[in-house]
Amino acid sequence: MSKFNAVRDLLQNSTDVVEISMQDLSNVVLGGLPRSASNWEAWWSNNDDTHTQSRSWGDAGYDAHPDLSKKTVRFVPRT
Repeated sequence: MSKFNAVRDLLQNSTDVVEISMQDLSNVVLGGLPRSASNWEAWWSNNDDTHTQSRSWGDAGYDAHPDLSKKTVRFVPRT
């Protein structure tokens, strides 16, 4: 079980674009988001199945689009 399953669960309950602050997302994730999530766009890679966070939103059918300057992330349904 990944600590990022909460992200998957959050997104599976939606059918539209989900925009959330990194702080609010950190509150959902067990133990919070790592510092690298707010510092590196690469952390939000949509094509890296070796990272549990990428699998969490990918399994829910979403791609992540972070805005590091605003500290937000948009999860967009895959088409």
